[in-house]
Amino acid sequence: MNVEEYRDYCLSFKGVTEGFPFDGSTLVFKVMNKMFALTDIDSFEFINLKCDPERSIILREQHEEIKSGWHMNKVHWNSVYTNGILDDDFIQELIAHSYGLIIDSLPKKKREELNS
Repeated sequence: MNVEEYRDYCLSFKGVTEGFPFDGSTLVFKVMNKMFALTDIDSFEFINLKCDPERSIILREQHEEIKSGWHMNKVHWNSVYTNGILDDDFIQELIAHSYGLIIDSLPKKKREELNS
């Protein structure tokens, strides 16, 4: 997966916005103003993704390319390295999982607003 494919996939989800709130190279994707994915577009070495805490542990044990989230809460975020070892479908599933966690955490009113 390259940075353009990553960007296109993230933007394919309903209600997603993109921006550079931290600096000129850290691209952040949000839904309802909550982050679900971010990466450095200059290097695109890894993507930080939200993850269920129990699943995070399993993924880190099974895949050398998945580490605790760099500069993020280590319980809830993973850094997924994009060096080509993990296939694109798997990375897309991890992005979708991250997006879904944010959607599930939204109050009912916000979820209804997103779906209207």
